[in-house]
Amino acid sequence: MMARRSFLQVIHNAFFVAFYVLLGGIKIFKMVSFYNRIDKKSFYAFYNTMRWKCICAYDGTFFAGWQSQANHQAVQDVLEARLCSIFKRFIRIHGSSRTDAGVHARGQVFHFDADWPWGPERLKLALNARLEHNLRILAVEKVSEDFHARFSVKKKTYGYYLQLKPADPFQYPYVWDLVPRNFETNRIQDALPLFVGEHDFRGFAGHVTNKENTLKTLYQVDLTQNGEALALTFTGSGFLYRMVRMLVGSLVMLAYGKIDKTFLQQRLQLKNLTIPIITAPARGLFLEKIDYEQ
Repeated sequence: MMARRSFLQVIHNAFFVAFYVLLGGIKIFKMVSFYNRIDKKSFYAFYNTMRWKCICAYDGTFFAGWQSQANHQAVQDVLEARLCSIFKRFIRIHGSSRTDAGVHARGQVFHFDADWPWGPERLKLALNARLEHNLRILAVEKVSEDFHARFSVKKKTYGYYLQLKPADPFQYPYVWDLVPRNFETNRIQDALPLFVGEHDFRGFAGHVTNKENTLKTLYQVDLTQNGEALALTFTGSGFLYRMVRMLVGSLVMLAYGKIDKTFLQQRLQLKNLTIPIITAPARGLFLEKIDYEQ
């Protein structure tokens, strides 16, 4: 009788061992099946994410600015959509500068995090194959995790282009065309040193929040002229909303004799802020270059 009970106990234990082994096997099978069905790029991206720095150029005529918009017509929207088609998941990008609608860029920088084992040149080709002629990727490189396209910036350079004659249909989207009569270029050249150095530029900015630091440093401001074509170049630590366009507008007012150099000096001292100044059109403004080294 005891022997029979021991035999039944062994059979009972063996049954439950076999049952749990079978159950474990089923779970393993399901896990393997799930792994085979998932997107491997998305799976590995959680564990082996790379950071990519990209330089792009775009014609701002076709976009609602850089920053993502509800109508999905911003440069950021287009790039994120193309990256999604490559990586099969949403990719958030971070830009160095939020250009307004109509503003162009020759050297906008952005970064994103994603696993891509085939190198930067193939990533550049994959992106450009999905982009239209008005937006192109110029360079791609892998960077360290502490790089940030916006917060790592040391200097930005903007160029603004003027023309002292009516622009033809091919020039118009990229210059501010002005009447040459009574326009004195030497007045602009004489006033440019006023802006160099650290100043509170809130008098040359659009909407500024209370939390925003309005102290900015301009390292260099230049004017070049080639016949009827003029170019103003501003290199600084950063720029307020519409700051370059309002600086250009005030310099154009100066060239026409609508204001004088003293007015600009007082504006930098936060005087005469109630007197309106011209904001230059967006179409003449280009983001030229972003520097990450002093």
